[in-house]
Amino acid sequence: MYSGNQFTSLVQVEKIKVREPGVIILTGPSSCGKGEVASALCKTLSIRPEAHLSMGEILRSTFKDAKEDPSFAELLATKYDLSYENNIFDCVDTTESLSAKVRSYQAELEKMFDKTGMDLFTSQLEWLEFCTMNGLLVPNRWTENFVAAHIEQENFADGETFILDGYPRTQRAAEHLLDFLSSMNIPVLKVLHLSISRQEMMSRAQARGRADDDDESLFKRFQFYIENVQPSVDFMKTKLGSDRIALIDAHQPVFDQTDNGPAFNLDESINAVVASVLKAMGVPRMVIKDILMENSNSK
Repeated sequence: MYSGNQFTSLVQVEKIKVREPGVIILTGPSSCGKGEVASALCKTLSIRPEAHLSMGEILRSTFKDAKEDPSFAELLATKYDLSYENNIFDCVDTTESLSAKVRSYQAELEKMFDKTGMDLFTSQLEWLEFCTMNGLLVPNRWTENFVAAHIEQENFADGETFILDGYPRTQRAAEHLLDFLSSMNIPVLKVLHLSISRQEMMSRAQARGRADDDDESLFKRFQFYIENVQPSVDFMKTKLGSDRIALIDAHQPVFDQTDNGPAFNLDESINAVVASVLKAMGVPRMVIKDILMENSNSK
């Protein structure tokens, strides 16, 4: 209906979904809000929360699932050569530097797993668990294969849309991921590149108050983003085409006016970023307004 020169829709859209199955990739620097945006996308696009795969959760769940799910343990062992039976000192991943690194943590490993002799036998997945719990890096091959194994185990190739959050982080990882997705006939629907400045990244990270968020560590993380993550996005743009890549301003602060002055509204700030994401995915502006309003009312 018309009201003056304004058109007002008589229909309110409460739910939408992605037109066809595939993967939505979320990437960007540390503290850019990938997790918050992914959660909001699950709500707005009718994606199961379990279909949101974050890199951190993939690492944490790999050793847990390998203990509790025999079919997943078999998949890791037979297809990806990763198991609790493979000795880190005598396997496809063995190098002098990796062996020396593992042995340098012998005391901590033996305390964590309550056993001795871990300078002679530490399994691949024990080392994964130790690294995940202590913030250490694992071999690149492992990360690539853990992602592939989880996608395969969840049967996303059967026609479900899912979100991959925080991966790939290097051009090598992007190459491996695109090859794997192609082999599984899983299309990349969109690569959402969330962008914030180094200063904003540092401000957000320091607000969390984590012990490892000192200036030097944050600077290194941003440099890693510049030197590795951005080139991985450029590579995917070359392979997929520019229409599959969307650069999203992840710093869109919204303030409420109060008697004490402007007050930062976190939920509305996230909604502003999500609105930009939905627009980049082709959702009409009026539908975006309805969907975000519905999500706000349901909280």
